Amino acid sequence: MMKAKKGQTKSTKAQSPSWVRASISFPSDLYETLDEIAKQKKVSLAWVVRDAAERYVADPAARRGSS
Repeated sequence: MMKAKKGQTKSTKAQSPSWVRASISFPSDLYETLDEIAKQKKVSLAWVVRDAAERYVADPAARRGSS
């Protein structure tokens, strides 16, 4: 078995899920609201955005643009 170089992690199939970093811009009022939600829940802003995205993807009506 090969050792990972210092500062690197070993890549194995057991490590999942695969993560992708994204840079997203928000209108300032939306950002402030998301930040406040994160503070109230005592979680990161990233967690709030991931949670919202997962809920959106799971809701077919939201994806169709139903109002």
